[in-house]
Amino acid sequence: MPVPYQFIAIEGNIGAGKTTLCQRLAERFGCALVLEQFTDNPFLPAFYEQPDRYGFPVELFFMTERHKQLQAHFSQPDMFRSFTVADYFFVKTLLFAKNNLNETEFKLFQQLFSVLNATFPKPDLLLYLHRPVDVLLRQIRGRGRSMEENISAEYLGDIQNAYLDYLKSENDTPVVILNLEGADFKQEEPVFQAIIDLLKTPFPKGFHVRNI
Repeated sequence: MPVPYQFIAIEGNIGAGKTTLCQRLAERFGCALVLEQFTDNPFLPAFYEQPDRYGFPVELFFMTERHKQLQAHFSQPDMFRSFTVADYFFVKTLLFAKNNLNETEFKLFQQLFSVLNATFPKPDLLLYLHRPVDVLLRQIRGRGRSMEENISAEYLGDIQNAYLDYLKSENDTPVVILNLEGADFKQEEPVFQAIIDLLKTPFPKGFHVRNI
């Protein structure tokens, strides 16, 4: 059974495994792949040290880069790829900004976001990889990125809540919350196969929860 979606966005908190899953899916299906280039953000290391000072430039850079990447991809579709999988969706920009900016900064940011968000399609399926904060911290520490050393459990909890609050209210797109706990879809083939089976399921619009 083929995947019944043209554009799948894989989302999740920091350390959930979004990019790893997207890369495995691209290898399995030969689909088009869009990966966020977060390491290119020159403000990110400073933001983790001084979030109040560098919140606005870090979020503005992320937004413009995500917009540029998605616009370039969807303006020149690859006719030889059956579908697209991305390790983010553009609304992520707004969720992180709301968490990281003060009220005045966020109002300005929201105006800019509204203009850019109207220029490309929404995902046909949004899959959110949900893991407990302690698992996220363990995976973040395990990948050893120096700029992520100061990420706290509190910060991850805030991001998690922002995602879930938004996703529960999303009515225009099928949203699937996948409870992974500590399941490893990179090393455990049955876990990866279960995700593939999930992506082949035609979900209606709205909020759905599944467990591995």
